Amino acid sequence: MSSLADANVQSDLDIAPLLLPAQVLRNDAQAINAARELAQVARVQAAKRDRQRKLPWAEIEQFTRSGLGSIAIPREYGGPQVSFVTLAQVFAIISAADPALGQIPQNQFGIIHLILGCASEAQKQQLFDSVLQGWRIGNAGPERGSKNTLELKARISADGDDYVINGQKFYSTGALFAHWVAVKALNDEGKQVLAFVRRGTPGLRIVDDWSGFGQRTTASGTIVLNNVRVESSLVIDNWKINEKPNTQGAVSQLIQAAIDAGIARGAIDDAIEFVKTRARPWIDAKVDHASDDLYVIADIGRLKIELHAAEALLRKAGQVLDQVHAAPVTAASAARASIAVAEAKVLTTEISLLASEKLFELAGSRATLAEFNLDRHWRNARVHTLHDPVRWKYHAVGAYRLNGTLPARHSWI
Repeated sequence: MSSLADANVQSDLDIAPLLLPAQVLRNDAQAINAARELAQVARVQAAKRDRQRKLPWAEIEQFTRSGLGSIAIPREYGGPQVSFVTLAQVFAIISAADPALGQIPQNQFGIIHLILGCASEAQKQQLFDSVLQGWRIGNAGPERGSKNTLELKARISADGDDYVINGQKFYSTGALFAHWVAVKALNDEGKQVLAFVRRGTPGLRIVDDWSGFGQRTTASGTIVLNNVRVESSLVIDNWKINEKPNTQGAVSQLIQAAIDAGIARGAIDDAIEFVKTRARPWIDAKVDHASDDLYVIADIGRLKIELHAAEALLRKAGQVLDQVHAAPVTAASAARASIAVAEAKVLTTEISLLASEKLFELAGSRATLAEFNLDRHWRNARVHTLHDPVRWKYHAVGAYRLNGTLPARHSWI
């Protein structure tokens, strides 16, 4: 991992996000159309951006201006509140074109759901209004060197009418592009809170030192907080989310699964295109075109079937979340949502990895040339699917189906 002292990293002193007027979409159909329009633009230079580690600033600005950033805002706060089915579809569409572009805003939607669950009414009004106006929310939750992903070393302490935060974060996806940086820290009572720090606040440093071999252009790097002041009105007691049943984890995981589904679709589309236009048939196939090879045809068919199965479970998971949110959430209904999403996450993970690897077997050795950069599909799939281990999804589903055990309540289930 690059050092903070490296000359080639970028910080928020070098690049700052614009704040441009954003549309407010009004229904699910508009959200889908906006996602398709963005995907069409993003796909053109996706491979080049990956090769050069060029951040998708223009594409993120289009995402925001189009109104996609606010599609999860509830209607009572002025947003369209699209269905969870649509939310997943939006992320899958964008991620099929560029999964880094899909990952950058994913935390914003998880945080919106968190705000709904534990913020005060005044906080909801302020934060949701800002998102509708085009403010983006970035993530400053995970840390390195901790026992596990839930352990925090960052601290927030009262100082007069405000608070002061100190600590260091990593895997800070979306922060470099954000107007609000949502920082998780432990307060003086040892409880976790979520502080919304305005971009440009003294003591806040955001560094693009992400060197992962996949999802290269997500800027998921370091945040340094050195005596960063934040108003008390912008500190949310997010520990309260666990005081009652919730779907925080299921919503977060639905988006993760949608990104993986998008990666799979992009890999399969590129495999089909390469086989049709560039690949040579194997000599024993005795055909003129690789697309007429019986084994290639069968493998493409298998990939498509497995992709459609994953997409069907993703759609079902969204439907379950929509049903669960149509009534007060209970422990049983929250578990039902988590299990539905876990089942989808298993298949989207597996097809994204399989499709991005199988691409080369079907397309042949020419497909490995750097000029095509097709290995980005596997690199993206391998890195993004590491957010949470699928082996624990199998365990959660098995324990639930066999013994009626409710899954754990956190953002990874």
